[in-house]
Amino acid sequence: MDFSTGVDQDAVLRARTMLLGSGRLTARQKVAAYRVLAEVSPLSYLPKLSEALIAHGYDEEFRDRPQERLALHEEAAVAARRIAPAEPGRTKALLDALGAYEHGLYSAGRRTEGLAVCEEMAAAGRLGFELGQVPSPVYGHTRLAVVLAEEGRHREAAEICEGFVRGSGSDGDDDVSFWSTVAWVAELEAAGLRDAALDALVPLLDFLRRRLDEDHTSLAIVTWTLVRHSQMLDEGGRPAEAAEARREALTLLAELDLTGERQSWSNIQTWWTTLYLLSGRALEPSGAPGAPAPPYGRHVMHWSPDVSRAYAAELPGLEAEVAALTEAAAAEPGRHLPALVAAHRRLTVRAALRWERRTHRILKPLRPLFAEGVTLARRLAALPGAQRGEEALGRALADRSMFLLAALQYGEAYDDFREAVALLD
Repeated sequence: MDFSTGVDQDAVLRARTMLLGSGRLTARQKVAAYRVLAEVSPLSYLPKLSEALIAHGYDEEFRDRPQERLALHEEAAVAARRIAPAEPGRTKALLDALGAYEHGLYSAGRRTEGLAVCEEMAAAGRLGFELGQVPSPVYGHTRLAVVLAEEGRHREAAEICEGFVRGSGSDGDDDVSFWSTVAWVAELEAAGLRDAALDALVPLLDFLRRRLDEDHTSLAIVTWTLVRHSQMLDEGGRPAEAAEARREALTLLAELDLTGERQSWSNIQTWWTTLYLLSGRALEPSGAPGAPAPPYGRHVMHWSPDVSRAYAAELPGLEAEVAALTEAAAAEPGRHLPALVAAHRRLTVRAALRWERRTHRILKPLRPLFAEGVTLARRLAALPGAQRGEEALGRALADRSMFLLAALQYGEAYDDFREAVALLD
């Protein structure tokens, strides 16, 4: 179909000549050409225009010009929306453009607009599934689940996460996604559906055990998951099952102490930090519309930019709080030590995330923080009548053990966890 009426034919000719030239075009040049040609041949050039606008927005020149980048990505979304729904590549093109656009909106703190775009992405994914363009009805829903979690809408987020988990084995195999399952479990927990969360974790544990028997996963990953399971069981009032999970984890740590991993694995610290952050959620404020919180159960790379920045910005304030509580606890330990133990753990969680994002060499920077956490918990446990202090010491030792496991210090990890088991069981 000819859409050339009212179009500057000289501009069209220049655009076509530019694209046919032998030189390599910059993203800016492609955008200029495709803007013209998309008006003449939208079927052919709208997808190319949208793709070029996304790429151009990520050019280095816009690194410190976020509003201009956002404008380019908004234009990409407008172009992608104009692609006919029946076009086979429309869903992917639209989701790519909307994804870039919503990232810019959340980076700018424009959460209401960002949520609307995430809802549009989910609707586009559903339509794409109905049209046979994508393989799953929850395609395009990932960011919606995340932002719902950030705003405390955990039941809605859990429903979406369940769709991801159910879909992971829909092709007939028995594969269970670690990341989809942990996100689902986290949302069920946050929604107050503790028993459902525990039930949802069981298939992942069974899958990991099978993979371990086949030497297809790491002893460390299974251990971290078992320890998180034991914590959930304790919180759910099921101490016998929690003790059983800890003993299974201790058996794996004993093997690591003796022989190490069964085979070499690349950096797997992301599994540890994600579960470690999740274990500390009870100490943190809950998310709500207008006051978002991290979507625990997902690695930080999937958090909204504004939430990630706000979380990192809390570190200096926590350091000051810990310093003040340290001084207060020296004078009145019975009154201030419990709060100091909790605040120090919150500080350590943030430091763990900070260093895991920077380097895999986490032992030197993080060891003192975990050691101090154990020292504080020992002081609390030594106070008269401190039953809860023994539990806090067990948790601190388990925390340090899982950190040492991530840092490949298997013997120390085993020793700490053996002591933790004796205290917690």
